[in-house]
Amino acid sequence: MKKIGFIGLGIMGKAMALNLIKAGFSVTVWNRDLDKCAALVAKGAQQANSPRELTETCDITFTIVSDPAAALAICEGPDGVIAGIGNGRSYIDMSTVDDVTSQKIAKAITEAGGRFLEAPVSGTKKPAEDGTLIILAAGDETLYQDALPAFNVMGKMSPYIGEVGQGAKMKLVVNMMMGGMLSIFSEGMSLGLKAGLDGPQILDILGAGAISNPMFKGKGEMLLAENYTTSFPLKHMQKDLRLAISLGEQLNLALPNAAISNEIFKQAIQAGFSDEDIAAIFKVYK
Repeated sequence: MKKIGFIGLGIMGKAMALNLIKAGFSVTVWNRDLDKCAALVAKGAQQANSPRELTETCDITFTIVSDPAAALAICEGPDGVIAGIGNGRSYIDMSTVDDVTSQKIAKAITEAGGRFLEAPVSGTKKPAEDGTLIILAAGDETLYQDALPAFNVMGKMSPYIGEVGQGAKMKLVVNMMMGGMLSIFSEGMSLGLKAGLDGPQILDILGAGAISNPMFKGKGEMLLAENYTTSFPLKHMQKDLRLAISLGEQLNLALPNAAISNEIFKQAIQAGFSDEDIAAIFKVYK
C-alpha cells in the first residue's frame, strides 16, 4: 500500500486524514500548528516536522489549506513541498484556489520531477467526516488512477475533470452558486420572519417544493436556532466568490448576482462574522 502524506488539519483536513487512517492507509501528517497533529498521531498517524520531510517520505501527498497564498506558501522554500517532492512522488492539492495558482503549483511540481493533481472538494465538515465529499480532480490522469482508492475513502464521487485548472474552475462555479443561494435564502428567511411567518413552517414548505435542497434545510435550522457553529467558515466563502468573479472578469463575463452576494459576505466579515459558519450571513439581513 502506498504511503500517504496529509498536509493541513483544519476542519476539513483533519476529518479527511482520519478517514484514511481508519481505512488502513499508512498516513503521515503535518500542520503549521503542529499541536493539531496530536489527535491523528494518537489514531496511528506519523508526524513530519516540515512539508519537505513529509513529501520526501510519502508516495502521494494530499494538501488542503485555506487559500491561494497558503497553498503557494506550503510549496515554497527550503522546507516546502517542492524541495521534497523528487522523482516518483506525487502531490495532490485539494485546496480551493484559482486556476492560475493551481497551474503555477503544477508547473513547479512537475519541473521537480513529481506528478500533480488538483482535487478541490465540494462539501463541508459533515461530508468530510462521513467520507461523502465530491472530489473534483484534474491534472495527471495516471495519478488520478493511483489516488482513486484514497478518493473513494474521502468522497462519494470523484470525477476526472481534465487538465490542471479545470477542477479549480468547477469548484468556483459550485461555490459561487452556493454563495448566491445562501444569500437569497437568508434574505427570504429574514422577510418571512419579519412578516410574522413561522420559521420551521417556512423550511417545511421549502423542503416540499421544487427548490428543496439539503443546504436550505441544514442552514435554515442553524439560523433559526441562532447556532453558527462553523462547518464552512464565512470568510472562505467570500474568498471563493471573489475568485469566481475574477474568473468571470478574465473571461469577459458579467456575474452581477455573484458580485452582489460577494458584497453581502464582505459586510458579514466587516461585522465580525468572519470565522463563523456561512449561515451567519443571515445576521446581516436580520
